[in-house]
Amino acid sequence: MTCWYEGPLAAFDTETTGVDVETDRIVSAAVVVQQGAGTRPRISRWLVNPGVPVPEEATAVHGLTEDHLQRTGRWPAPVMEEIARDLAEQGAAGRPIVVMNAPFDLTMLDRELRRHRASSLGRYMEGSALCVIDPRVLDKHLDRYRKGRRTLTDLCAHYEVELSEAHDAAADAQAALDVVRAIGRRFASRLERLSPAELHTLQAVWHAAQARGLQAWFAKSGTPETVDPAWPLRPELRAAA
Repeated sequence: MTCWYEGPLAAFDTETTGVDVETDRIVSAAVVVQQGAGTRPRISRWLVNPGVPVPEEATAVHGLTEDHLQRTGRWPAPVMEEIARDLAEQGAAGRPIVVMNAPFDLTMLDRELRRHRASSLGRYMEGSALCVIDPRVLDKHLDRYRKGRRTLTDLCAHYEVELSEAHDAAADAQAALDVVRAIGRRFASRLERLSPAELHTLQAVWHAAQARGLQAWFAKSGTPETVDPAWPLRPELRAAA
C-alpha cells in the first residue's frame, strides 16, 4: 500500500505585500497538484493587482513591482474565489494540501476572502475536510534538536530538494511538496502509520507546543513579541466593542 507521502498531494503558496495577515495583501499565488511522487504536476498560477501600494521591501523579496501588478494582475475578488474553490476541490478529492507555514498563507487567503468576497475560507471548505501538511511543523517536531533556521530554503538544503526560484509562488509550492515527501521518507517509521487526517490533528498540537516554547524564549530574552498558537488558520480578530 502506498504511503500518503508518496501518493496524491496538493500544495499552496502565496507572495504578498508584507507579513501582516490582517492588513497585507496577496500579489501572487499558486496551487500545485501532483498525483504521485515523480509524476508531472498540474500548476495553477494567479497574479493579483492588490489595489494598494506594494512596498519596495516586498518587491525586493518576490520581484513583483507595483507597476507590473497594475498592468498584468487581476482584481482580487475573482482570484480569491478561484483559489478557494481550487483548494476546496483538493479537499473534496481527498488530497492533503501542503502549505509551508500554513497559519500565514491560509490566514492571508481567509482575510482576502473576507475583504473581497464577504466570505471565509471555512465556508468554501464546508463539505470537504481541510487536511493540511505543514513541512515547517513536521520538521520542527521530528528533528527538534537540529540547530539552524528552518525557512523553506533551509529545509530544501537539509532534505536535498531543488528550489529553482525562491519566492516564486509556484516554485515554492512545488518545493514545499517535495520537502514533505522527503520528510516522510526520512521519518517513515514515525509517519507511515498515520493517516493525513490524524497527522493534521497532531500538527495542531505540535504547533501549539512549538509556539509556547518560542513564546517562553521571547519572554526570557525580553522580546515584546507574541506567538499565535493557532494552526493551520488563525481566528478572525474581533473588532473592539
